[in-house]
Amino acid sequence: MSITVEAVKTALAGVIDPNTGRDLVSSKAIRNLEVNGADVRFDIELGYPGKSQFDSIRGAAVAAVRALPGVGGVSAGISAKITAHAVQRGIKVMNNIKNIIVVASGKGGVGKSTTAVNLALALASEGAQVGILDADIYGPSQPMMLGISAQPETLDGKTMEPLENHGVQVASIGFMIDPDQPMVWRGPMVVQALQQLLEQTNWRDLDYLVVDMPPGTGDIQLTLSQKVPVTGAVIVTTPQDIALLDARKGLKMFEKVDIPILGVVENMSTHICSNCGHEESIFGHGGGQKMCAEYGVDFLGALPLTMTIREQADSGRPTVVADPDGKEAQIYKAIARKVAIRVAEKAKDMTSKFPSIVIKND
Repeated sequence: MSITVEAVKTALAGVIDPNTGRDLVSSKAIRNLEVNGADVRFDIELGYPGKSQFDSIRGAAVAAVRALPGVGGVSAGISAKITAHAVQRGIKVMNNIKNIIVVASGKGGVGKSTTAVNLALALASEGAQVGILDADIYGPSQPMMLGISAQPETLDGKTMEPLENHGVQVASIGFMIDPDQPMVWRGPMVVQALQQLLEQTNWRDLDYLVVDMPPGTGDIQLTLSQKVPVTGAVIVTTPQDIALLDARKGLKMFEKVDIPILGVVENMSTHICSNCGHEESIFGHGGGQKMCAEYGVDFLGALPLTMTIREQADSGRPTVVADPDGKEAQIYKAIARKVAIRVAEKAKDMTSKFPSIVIKND
């Protein structure tokens, strides 16, 4: 009995990617399918970084094809291809950055910067090229969280090289000021500093740039939405009613300026006693999920209130690198996968596919 390409496709259509919930054929993940007698060869191309998922997905696909009667050898390759996705209308994607993801909160103190750095590190651990831009000009914390105390270099006197640690490229105003020096700047100065950090840093071919936003809905948020090509936003909150009230404002602001919400992360969801293991929702329960249901956005995950997350970030080795196999790191990695999949499901950026048309009256 000869094996046909259609029979192989039918078998692969029964293999579901556990991360997207879609089968490998309808999601167009199958590439270079070849049938040579009884032998079958194909590649799987994921639209999101998923190095830790490769073996299980490839194993399921190979097993499905091997189950076909008459099949001999089955070989499959697997990789991820991150593409640039659509941004706000009228703004072009940057040449060296495929996707910009902003991490925002309505108020301070909800763990936004900790979420941003662990999200960036989780995406990098799955095989993506990642950068993090510390846009919290008044309170930059990424230099400390990433354990970087150096100053950026300039090779041409006009641009600067990103600093790097744990495999992530970083730019922050914190590299250029005294840590004890307050930033007594008016709004226009802050906006200009942010644009310079973004545009005058020589980012090296990033799949994702994670932007750690300042809290609130002020000048920086407005400038970002008007001038920076943003793929989507992640909102960070805690279960407290007051935090959720401010998170709603942030969510509505991004909706107004045409930036899609990729999802909501709930920090400090529960507290687990380090002595007895008792779990308690000291800041309330289910607020993040309720907000997501109310506004029709995705709930990305909930992080517990633990001392280790804070200690690891303060020491310059955030959770994803300090304890990559730990429970909290796995939550961050699951959140990062969901974010990357939401980005991959968006329309692709087509601006590079079309020529620029210039009309002149000669």
